[in-house]
Amino acid sequence: MNRSGSHDPARAQGTPPAAGGRQAVHAASAHRLGDSNPCQEGPTDLRLVPPALAAWAAAALTVGAPAARAVVLLAVVLTGAVVAALFIVRVPANPAGRRTAPGAHGDESAAGASAAGGRIQRVTAVVTVLLCAAAAAASAALHSADLHRGPVPELARRHAVVDAEVTVSGDPRRTRPRVRGDRATPGAVVLDAQVTRVTAVDGTTTAVRTPVLVLAPVRGPTARWLRLLPSTRLKVTGARMAPPMQEGDRIAAVLRVPGDGGPQILAPPNAVQRTAGTLRAGLREATDDLPQDARALLPGLVVGDTSRMGPDLHEAFRATDLVHLTAVSGSNLTIVLVLLIGPPSLAPRAERRGLAPRLGLSLRTTALCGGALTLAFVIVCRPEPSVLRAAACGLITLLAIGTGRRRSLIPALAAAVLLLVLYDPWLGRSYGFLLSVLATGALLTLGPRWSAGMRRRGVPPRLAEVLAAACAAQAVCAPVVAVMAARVSLVAIPCNLLAELAVAPATVLGFAALAVAPAAMPVAELLARVAGWPAGWIAAVARTGASLPGAEIGWPGGWQGGALLALVTAAVVLALRRAPRHPWLSLACVLLLLLALLRPAPLTEFLHRWPPDGWRFVLCDVGQGDATVLAAGEGAAVVVDAGPDPARVDRCLRDLGVTRVPLVLLSHFHADHVSGLPGVLRGRDVGAIRTTPLAAPGERAAFVRRTAARAGVPVAAVRAGERYRTGPLDAWVLWPPPPPEPVPAEPNDASVTLFVRYEGPQGELTLLLPGDLEPVAQQALLRFRPALPAVDVLKVPHHGSAHQDPGLLRRAAPRLALVPVGRDNPYGHPAPVTLAVLEALGAVVLRTDRDGAIAVTGSGTELEAVPRRG
Repeated sequence: MNRSGSHDPARAQGTPPAAGGRQAVHAASAHRLGDSNPCQEGPTDLRLVPPALAAWAAAALTVGAPAARAVVLLAVVLTGAVVAALFIVRVPANPAGRRTAPGAHGDESAAGASAAGGRIQRVTAVVTVLLCAAAAAASAALHSADLHRGPVPELARRHAVVDAEVTVSGDPRRTRPRVRGDRATPGAVVLDAQVTRVTAVDGTTTAVRTPVLVLAPVRGPTARWLRLLPSTRLKVTGARMAPPMQEGDRIAAVLRVPGDGGPQILAPPNAVQRTAGTLRAGLREATDDLPQDARALLPGLVVGDTSRMGPDLHEAFRATDLVHLTAVSGSNLTIVLVLLIGPPSLAPRAERRGLAPRLGLSLRTTALCGGALTLAFVIVCRPEPSVLRAAACGLITLLAIGTGRRRSLIPALAAAVLLLVLYDPWLGRSYGFLLSVLATGALLTLGPRWSAGMRRRGVPPRLAEVLAAACAAQAVCAPVVAVMAARVSLVAIPCNLLAELAVAPATVLGFAALAVAPAAMPVAELLARVAGWPAGWIAAVARTGASLPGAEIGWPGGWQGGALLALVTAAVVLALRRAPRHPWLSLACVLLLLLALLRPAPLTEFLHRWPPDGWRFVLCDVGQGDATVLAAGEGAAVVVDAGPDPARVDRCLRDLGVTRVPLVLLSHFHADHVSGLPGVLRGRDVGAIRTTPLAAPGERAAFVRRTAARAGVPVAAVRAGERYRTGPLDAWVLWPPPPPEPVPAEPNDASVTLFVRYEGPQGELTLLLPGDLEPVAQQALLRFRPALPAVDVLKVPHHGSAHQDPGLLRRAAPRLALVPVGRDNPYGHPAPVTLAVLEALGAVVLRTDRDGAIAVTGSGTELEAVPRRG
């Protein structure tokens, strides 16, 4: 039609140009290999995106909700679909509805038909969206029906005791102990299951199919619970039912298993699950001799098995936003597929890399092999929602092989979302699913554009691709993380970039060890040993990033906080686009970021005016627990007790600029005094740990020994009369009593009691730190130490409880009485009667629940307590 040649009908219709045209396009591509397929790039196909989003929204609104909501939603969307369908049926062939002149009849008819066709397409799209929403709502309603059908929900509401037969549907996992008061609540083994038969107390037996969560006690043969595989049938006797903790949960009840016995197995798992369990067990065995971090991390990288990860390593991964590496994700599967096919961008080219072209496999055969690998991946890693999500994201790579069209990945992602939401509507409410889809979408849309922009500014191509991927994923996922965790990680992007260097080799070698282990364990151990090096690197990156003072900052939680962070992120992205035009401004921003990360002590002191100059003693705000810091020279301090939370005591020591701890003294082994020990050890040079002679509770005493052993710090019990001198600090152990007197049998009464004296240019300062001594032990202390002098500062025993001996308070006669106590604690600490006695003695009372961390400076008439918040 265009005789000048400016219009190519073949190209307009999507057909390849002539050979000469192809050569010209290849020559113009400026790539030594030419353009792989210049005619396949077209506008991004977004037709599947609205149906996927509609199905997602319908599933989120309907799943777990009352049946009435599902019925209303279904009625609304189906009515809309019917109305739209009727509109399509009634569209006239000539929508103009009038006669046309003979000369213009053809053109006007074509225009009318084109307009009608456009309207029909739009209405068809609306019908498709509504039908997908209806299908998702129906699927959600069917899944939710199991939560309300049968006797289990009513039995749970009545907290009834039942006998039940259950089928395990997920891997058992051990919950982490939590500190409540002075004790760490024992963890439990929890597993997802489905009740198939339930017998009430009255003998009524009902066959059901109801999802529940089984909680088994840690005591007794815990290992037998942890070895259970999905599809195993169990019998639970005398279990107490309870309703789920949250409304809208995907379980109908919590089944608490009584006693210390192991599981009663009625039927073993099926062959597929046994095979998967054998492979996973082989990987764990192959990693048994690796260093601690690599041994804990490698199974998590490969199959999502985090059972060996300790709280400190888990906290480091959380602080650096690396937790996604320990969950089965699309990246795990993609790494394996890339080994087979090479980079997806080269899939349609003759020069594609990977094992497949070296073996002479065609593209279709390669896709089939990739599908087989994906199936094996799902079997080994369990067909749970997170694994199915990872498999769907991995299938995007296989679709790229079959089409060779980069932009076909967006509809492929939309199709994966649609199918997964229809299969498991609970994904509609899953934050993990949301993060996975957002990250994958960012990699497919923002990543290539940002990478191209970086290359235009001179960034090497490979570095630009990796940096753009990390920045894009972080930009879209950070607001969702802020909604859940009310925090922002400032080290997430650099830590992800550094960890990415080791993820691929660790994953590939780990999968090789998993596959080889059943046949040749020595070979698997060798592979695991090599894979342990990159796994150890990832753990080191996480620990180093988390140890930075500004690794993460607090942020408003909830959707408001997420929206605010999204706006801030958008502003930062816009500013970065203009950054190359203002190099000095860019340099200033980089310096500000480094200062925020490193938080040098002079800057922190200038901004917060805390701690005050010349501080000698600080009572940290660690919640309901004890953690005190005694200055022992520049950057050094003696730490007495560690509180219940590693993060809070670590933050306190960072704010004080403490990098060296010659001594950690743990007054007794209650959880609110020792569970924060990993935070004290994190990134600091610690000389020794001293403890009370009474190793009770035994579980916390063992925790201290394990934690110290991992850090290579010696542990020993104190002896009465021991004296510690370091810098200006001089401290004596007053209690427990010396032999032959017995050590009190109650942990509080066996608390190490420390008398501290500072002498220096500021004058003399004395402190008494009596741990959690209660009245009987306080009276005994006065008998053993009749010459105990009055002190300037008293750390009030046992969080200011009412159990105090007035004689000790009068003997100490403190000028400052400091109470370590948590906000809204359930024990009524500090007791009004204790506060009244102290005030009657003339003491100034400060407490961490109201004043925050408290620093003590000066002496004599210059003695002062400086609260961080007051």
